[in-house]
Amino acid sequence: MSKTLYVGNLPWSATEDDLNQAFSPYCEVINCRVITDRETGRSRGFGFVEINDDDVDRVVRAVNGLMMGGRPLKVNEARPRQNRY
Repeated sequence: MSKTLYVGNLPWSATEDDLNQAFSPYCEVINCRVITDRETGRSRGFGFVEINDDDVDRVVRAVNGLMMGGRPLKVNEARPRQNRY
């Protein structure tokens, strides 16, 4: 089973490779994505990383506050997506 982590306060220049490199020393990264603006294609400053269930607590403690591009990452377990109606 896997869980998704929310990663906030990303530098605007952060890529999916950067996210993968930040998390891979602490766990196996199943998937990662940086969320971009639909119109401009520019990063919105946050993303998501999917990892194994067993690693969640340890990885959140290890990566939360880690500096990336001069900014401390904010990492926590992602909340379920809300329906937009």
